[in-house]
Amino acid sequence: MNKNLKLFAVVAAAFAIGMSVNNSALSDSLGKYKVAVVDIQQVVASSSQVNDLKKENQAKAEEIMSFIEKARKDVAATKDANKKKSLEEKYTKELNQKREAYGSVYNAKMQEIQLNILNAVREQANANGYDLVIAKDVVLYGGEDITAPLKSSVAAIKNTKKKK
Repeated sequence: MNKNLKLFAVVAAAFAIGMSVNNSALSDSLGKYKVAVVDIQQVVASSSQVNDLKKENQAKAEEIMSFIEKARKDVAATKDANKKKSLEEKYTKELNQKREAYGSVYNAKMQEIQLNILNAVREQANANGYDLVIAKDVVLYGGEDITAPLKSSVAAIKNTKKKK
């Protein structure tokens, strides 16, 4: 029993020494990192690409709504039950094709925008020597806020593409 107690004391001491060395090493290494925070929602809201996509999305929604209204009027005007069912199927198929086509275009544009924003964050971090960039809404304290310069660079992305 006494042997087990000594063994336990040695193991506990080794564990305590190991933890203190580990904590010391972590605290030394954490002080060497340069951390930035960014408010992603503000950056996205300032993006001219996102604003253009919103306008395009609104126009497509209006286009689909007018298509649906036209389809309803055509179906309502048809008296023959077989023709009515055929028209409904035709318009439903067309509507689904329009939605799928627009959905794939929308997703491709969103991926491009996300990539542009990620690249802008990366460029800002590299230019200013940041080791880590974290979303501002998950940080309680600390970090240098780089939202303003990111908003400017993301807002300019479309302007650069238009000039080319």
